[in-house]
Amino acid sequence: MNLFDVYPLFDIEPVRAAGLSVWDKEGRKYLDLYGGHAVISIGHSHPHYVKRIARQLYDIGFYSNAVQMPMQQELAEKLGKLSGYETYNFFLCNSGAEANENALKLASFQTGCKKVISFKASFHGRTSAAVAATDDPSIVAPINQTDNIIFLPFNDVAAFEQALQEHGQELAAVIVEGIQGVGGVNIPTVDFLKALEAGCKKVGALLILDEVQSGYGRSGKFFAHQHASIQPDLITVAKGMGNGFPVGGVLISPDIEARHGMLGTTFGGNYLACAASLAVLEVIEKENLLENATIMGHYLKEQLEGMPGIKEVRGQGLMIGIELNEPCAAIRKELLNQYGIFTGSSSNKNTLRLLPALTISKAEVDQFLKAFSSILTKKVTA
Repeated sequence: MNLFDVYPLFDIEPVRAAGLSVWDKEGRKYLDLYGGHAVISIGHSHPHYVKRIARQLYDIGFYSNAVQMPMQQELAEKLGKLSGYETYNFFLCNSGAEANENALKLASFQTGCKKVISFKASFHGRTSAAVAATDDPSIVAPINQTDNIIFLPFNDVAAFEQALQEHGQELAAVIVEGIQGVGGVNIPTVDFLKALEAGCKKVGALLILDEVQSGYGRSGKFFAHQHASIQPDLITVAKGMGNGFPVGGVLISPDIEARHGMLGTTFGGNYLACAASLAVLEVIEKENLLENATIMGHYLKEQLEGMPGIKEVRGQGLMIGIELNEPCAAIRKELLNQYGIFTGSSSNKNTLRLLPALTISKAEVDQFLKAFSSILTKKVTA
C-alpha cells in the first residue's frame, strides 16, 4: 500500500528538532520560520512540554469523554484566564477544520438558520461545511457545494451591509479569520470587524472568529480580533494550541444554549491533548511570549521595510506576509536549499509567509534577515 498523494514534498527528512532548529537525517540544521503551518507556538520539543506529555503518558493516555476528566476543566479555566474569555464555555475537538464545523453547526442550531457569510481569500478547513466556507473551488467537492454560503469581498463594509439587507433574516453566521493566513496574511480593519459584530447583533446571526492560525498569541494579543476590541459569539482554535499535538476547540458565548448530543467527539480533549495544551499555556504565560511576539514581529517588519523587491509587508506580531514584486517560490527554494531556512507560501503566489515559534530570538530573526536581504539584493544587481 502507498500513501495517498496529498502535498508536494520537500526532499528533506527531519529527525530531530529543538526550539526553532530542525535537523535532517544527514545532520544538516535548518531554521524553522514556518512551524509546520503555524503549529509550533512554543518551539520544538520545549522541555516543559515534553515533560508534561511524558508524565501524563505514564499515568493514562486516553479514555473517552464518558468519564470525569478534571484536566479538561483545568484547561478551560487556564485558557479563559489568559485569553480574557473566562465566562465562555469550551468544546474540545481535534483540529481547526473540526472546530469550524462545530462552530457553524452551533450557529445553525442557535439561530435556526442556514445561510453563512464568508469572505474572499478565506480558508477555514477541508471538511464539509468548513470547506464550503473556504474560498478555493479546487478543494470543494461536489458534495460540499451549497448555495448556503455567501462570499463577500474582504474588508468591504458596504458589501457586507448590502448582504445583510438581502439575507439578514436567513443568516446563521458570519465567519472570518482573525488574520487571513492562507490568503496571504490579510488583516481585517478595525472598522470592518466592528461592522461584522454590529451587523450580526442587528439580525440575530452569530459572529464566528476563526483564530486557528492567528490565535494563541501569534498576533501579539492572545487573539488577533482583540486588536479591534470586539467580542465574537464563537472563537475557533487549534494549530498553536497543541504545539504539534492534534487538538482544537471552540470558545462558546454563555448566551448560546447547550444540550446533550448537540456536539460530540471521541478523541477531543483526551488526557494527552489536555497535557499538551496546558503546557503551551503555561509556557506562554511564564515566558511572556505575547510580549516577545510583539517585539520580534515589530523588529522583523521594521527591518524588512524598504528591502529591494518587496511590494508590501503585512502582519501583526509573528504572523507576517511579505509580498514581493514577483512569485516567491524561487526565493523560498533558495532560502531553504542555500541557507537552510523554512518559510511558507500562500494562495497569493507573490506572498511569502513567516510563522515562527513565539520563542524566536533576535539572533534568529537576524539570521533570516541577512539571508533574505542577500537574495533580494542579488536579484536587483543581477
